Amino acid sequence: MKLLSLSALVMVAFAANSLLNRAALAEDLIGPAGFSLIRVASGALMLVALLGGRGRSLPQPQAPRLVPIVGLSTYLIGFSFAYVSLDAGLGALLLFGGVQATMFVGATIEGERPPRNHWLGMAVSGLGLVLLLWPSDDLELAAAAAVLMLAAAAGWGVYSLVGRSVTDPLGATAWNFVYSLPIVAVAWLLFRDSQPTTASGVGLAIISGAVTSGIGYALWYTVLPRLGATIGALTQLSVPVIAITLGAILLSEALAAQSIAAAALVLGGIAIGTTSRPAVGDVAHLDANAASP
Repeated sequence: MKLLSLSALVMVAFAANSLLNRAALAEDLIGPAGFSLIRVASGALMLVALLGGRGRSLPQPQAPRLVPIVGLSTYLIGFSFAYVSLDAGLGALLLFGGVQATMFVGATIEGERPPRNHWLGMAVSGLGLVLLLWPSDDLELAAAAAVLMLAAAAGWGVYSLVGRSVTDPLGATAWNFVYSLPIVAVAWLLFRDSQPTTASGVGLAIISGAVTSGIGYALWYTVLPRLGATIGALTQLSVPVIAITLGAILLSEALAAQSIAAAALVLGGIAIGTTSRPAVGDVAHLDANAASP
């Protein structure tokens, strides 16, 4: 029950990131480069402060790990720039559809053997992504924004795969944010925003960074080893449905029939995939972490 509750909380945090980012950019409260820079900086500050509070002393830096740092940076930059043109729900559907594919492929290459139900769930959810990308008069999707979000998906998928072996979720997340900060800062310098930076935009970026990203990602690294790659990938596909629903309620985003049908396929895929027995690789992760808090 604790694992289920934490997983649900993380999914809500992920959906909130889409809403906060889209709200800031859609109202021209801040530009995408500025949003991503403030987001990673505030997340780093929050996480390092939590590390200091945990140890009651200045935290000792961990050695940088290139793969999760590049993955996180790619996600943060691609995510913000994609949301210039994408609605919150559609962006989340693209993002986590791509994440699912990345994590399934990565887990398979590493030797996990997902059962048939996991593959069937992925296939059904994949149909939802295909439906979303299918040309339609009722649903327009900017090609550049879609490519940026799929790049962000690959980055987040790699970041999540690495997270399965993390033994200190808070420490790993904190230093990944710290080491990603210079990369995002370079992107901010190269792609300066044309929009003015407002106090409201800064506030939304800080909430996204310190709360729904920083703390949310630390919790994700906590639950992921117990979920395994394939269940973790499927679970994240609930995020677009949450984002589509909240985007319609809070941001007045239109609900096209095509996006509703795509979301239904995604939910169906999750139901199919998560009702099966854990894959062999997932069982190993569950057994290894059975005593985890």
